[in-house]
Amino acid sequence: MEEILDIMPLDLKNFILIALYSLVIGLSQRKLYLKEDGYNSFGSDRTFTLIGILGYILYLLDPITMRLYLCGGISIVVILAISYVHKIFMLKRFGITSIMIAFVTYGLAPLIYMKPLWVSVLIVVTVLILTEMKNKFIQFTKRMQDEEFINLAKFLIIWGVILPILPRTEIIEGLDLTPYSIWLATVVISGISYVSYLLKKYVFKDSGIIVSGILGGIYSSTATCVILAKKVLKAENNKFQYISAIFCAITMMYLKFMILLGIFNIELLKKYCHIFLIMFGISAIISVIFYFYYRKKESTLDKISAEEYKESNPLEFKVALIFASLFIAFTLITHYTLQYFGDSGLMTLSVLVGVTDINPFLINLFQSNNNVGETVLIQAAFQAIISNNIVKMLYCIFFSKKTILKPLILGFGSICIMNIILLLIFL
Repeated sequence: MEEILDIMPLDLKNFILIALYSLVIGLSQRKLYLKEDGYNSFGSDRTFTLIGILGYILYLLDPITMRLYLCGGISIVVILAISYVHKIFMLKRFGITSIMIAFVTYGLAPLIYMKPLWVSVLIVVTVLILTEMKNKFIQFTKRMQDEEFINLAKFLIIWGVILPILPRTEIIEGLDLTPYSIWLATVVISGISYVSYLLKKYVFKDSGIIVSGILGGIYSSTATCVILAKKVLKAENNKFQYISAIFCAITMMYLKFMILLGIFNIELLKKYCHIFLIMFGISAIISVIFYFYYRKKESTLDKISAEEYKESNPLEFKVALIFASLFIAFTLITHYTLQYFGDSGLMTLSVLVGVTDINPFLINLFQSNNNVGETVLIQAAFQAIISNNIVKMLYCIFFSKKTILKPLILGFGSICIMNIILLLIFL
């Protein structure tokens, strides 16, 4: 395909692209009009195609000064203005989405000539998505609570305004702990959790148990495991579907930690990403095995609604304050443990922190400047993960009242053993 495009004259290739782009956009507009009981504004497939071709002709005739192109643009503005006035007074409609799409279509010609191909493709795809998802956006907005827009504004402020202006000077001399590093860790973990929170609450509001496990694992794998274990007691059917969801949460936990490692220490990720990927795959396989092995024994698929699956908003001040406090505490503890007890002390500490939220501990390790070897850092990180998985298993056994004891021990045991074997092989 690329060879054919290279042989083809540039003007011919660009004409074909503009005609196709414009036609596809026009067809999407016609489909939208058909959905709206045949309502038509100023045109659809042929009109948009001709608008794109007009832009191509006028740009090609005067590509230097672009006077003809600008005059054509003014003419399009006048025509669309007349159409819009008619739309307001005669049809009592006020939307200008189609008019804006017409302007985008007219602007394709100079875009294709001046920018790489991927730019025009990206713009056309975006236009098609926005056109097609009109009703979904309306439904999504209706479901959105008022405070969610305030929460989004909060996140933009703490990420785009507060974070850049924080000082990077050490709070304690000799300790790599700055206001910037504390806030960066808080923003990153809150951002990842917030995306998962929004998806679960609004996009997958009444999703199946498996989806709840996947999204919950990104938000908080420990909280998700506890919630699912409690739900097992009330489930008449599909108890083992909850087990599969629990291990989906563990699977996403490894993915989450790999993302955090990439954000805070990309070089370390390049060297040791294979361990995270293997553990991600092993956890996923265990989840799939439980799902399909016990699926034949169950009759229906249960769901978890947003009301049953309550989570605190990760952008709440209390949540952020707790995480920041934990991050500071683990930074201090890790620093002085290394100072007085060395690498062996760090190994012991990594096992002990498994009973708590290990996110702040791991982020501190990933951006550590304590002159600790890379192998020691990764080993400490995975020891904390193994310890935390054991704690999750105990939580699940307790809250499910041993009703799913065997699969829990088999699943978590297999994951922990494989994790230890990988550490012995690669470290």
